[in-house]
Amino acid sequence: MNGKIKPMTTLAEICTEADKLRLRSGNSLGDTIVSDIYANAEQIARKVVTHNTPGKLTWDTKLDDILTSRLFGYPIMLALLSIVFWLTIEGANIPSEIIGDALFAFQDQLTEWFKLAGAPDWLHGVLVLGLYRALAWVVSVMLPPMAIFFPLFTLLEDLGYLPRVAFNMDNMFKKCKACGKQILTMCMGFGCNAAGVVACRIIDSPRERLIALLTNNFVPCNGRFPTLIAIATIFMGGAVATELSSLTVSLVITATVLIGIAVTFAVSWGLSHTILKGEPSSLVLELPPYRPPQIGAIIYRSIIDRTLFVLRRAVVMAAPAGAITWILGNVYIGDLSIIGHLASWLQPIGYAIGLDGFILLAFILGLPANEIVVPILLMSYLATGQMMEFDSLDELRQILLDHGWTWLTAVCTMLFCLLHWPCTTTLLSAYKESGSAKWTLLAFLLPTVIAFAVCLIVAQSARILGFA
Repeated sequence: MNGKIKPMTTLAEICTEADKLRLRSGNSLGDTIVSDIYANAEQIARKVVTHNTPGKLTWDTKLDDILTSRLFGYPIMLALLSIVFWLTIEGANIPSEIIGDALFAFQDQLTEWFKLAGAPDWLHGVLVLGLYRALAWVVSVMLPPMAIFFPLFTLLEDLGYLPRVAFNMDNMFKKCKACGKQILTMCMGFGCNAAGVVACRIIDSPRERLIALLTNNFVPCNGRFPTLIAIATIFMGGAVATELSSLTVSLVITATVLIGIAVTFAVSWGLSHTILKGEPSSLVLELPPYRPPQIGAIIYRSIIDRTLFVLRRAVVMAAPAGAITWILGNVYIGDLSIIGHLASWLQPIGYAIGLDGFILLAFILGLPANEIVVPILLMSYLATGQMMEFDSLDELRQILLDHGWTWLTAVCTMLFCLLHWPCTTTLLSAYKESGSAKWTLLAFLLPTVIAFAVCLIVAQSARILGFA
């Protein structure tokens, strides 16, 4: 390549010549081949194609020079991501409240029908206060953010911006021996990790696809954002002056997201140097032209293919979990419910990692859907027998403080929420995409071990240094 090569007849001669090329160029053989193909194509094009190049650069070339530059590319990318987050969080508040009010009002109607039918209390509790209440909670919390995030994400994809993001991030992922397209699966994971796992299909290399699949859980989905925001508002925003509260909460959430991204890079690097060894594949990416969005296609892909697809899986998992949680909270052994006994058993483990037994149990019972972790925690703290909601953050703050929460509890809970195991919907998607129970189990164990290890280090370090 890039010169005349004598004909070779044996495999040994071919391998020797390939090694010489690699040593001369300093690149992998794949990169050398791709570079040579493009060089030859350019030489041919010069002979057969003529261009009437205008004196001025076109507007899309100028835009690419900005969006893919080292100076402006990353800040613009972070700014757009922040805008999408802000629109998703702020825009979902009122729709979530409306949907929640409607669904919980229907719960009251269901209760009346059960009473008229003479149904036993336990059946009403399992089906209405357990199964239906969990379903209503997941739909009201998940649907509005996904219905906002996925159309915005699809809009950026349709405009042609997302391939520029992959181009910008390819170098960083290549250092981890992963693929630049992984950033696209991570962005999708901010909406829902299950959707992020499914999006790993865009990565051609099976090895790099598995790396993206195993690490997608480290970016927080919209099911974890309400918990993170509530805790940050109570303990971090409440520790500063009122006028600085919103800014402080925003910075804390941004720092949390950056921690998740940093863990993604670290774990990707670790996997590519251990059980998923290999060289990064060459990202041959032809940047598409900028084009006006097709609104109909955006609505269909974002709502039908993504939002409703993910919501259906989440509901299937969360509804039975609500019934089981109600049973655990209402079946008593002695003076304590089963939830109380389980929390007592988990207390030493929870304390060691900066939590308590009830918090750890809430995360375990919230495995089907992250949206129900806080309601389960309130139900457990208040021993109400059904998942609870709070009327204001002040009410939630008082409940948490009454049960021994400190700044260390808040920090460790946020870290555990960020890093802990995927929900069952994500695990189901991981199994369907990988086709392997082994990789699905690793997708569960990897974040679990990391979450426990990080929280253990933070909690014990704070106690040893006298900060808690």
